[in-house]
Amino acid sequence: MGRTNPTYRDYLQRFEDQCQPMRRGLRHQYKSDFDHLFDRAQTHADAAGYLNSTDPELAILLSILLAQEHDIRKLRAQLEAVS
Repeated sequence: MGRTNPTYRDYLQRFEDQCQPMRRGLRHQYKSDFDHLFDRAQTHADAAGYLNSTDPELAILLSILLAQEHDIRKLRAQLEAVS
């Protein structure tokens, strides 16, 4: 039996594809940052799939925020170690 609902990873890929016009409009210096956001969302795809939300964009945003929170916590720890 096949799945009747697309997976979170499928939705994430479609959403990234839909956002490509925005990426094309960005200045060159921001394009890698844009790509990195979707890479970070992909990092947490397993957990985000458990949300099984009717609005998968929420899971994408939470995944990106979680990754950024992790980075902030690591940077704060490095700053405290230096101080």
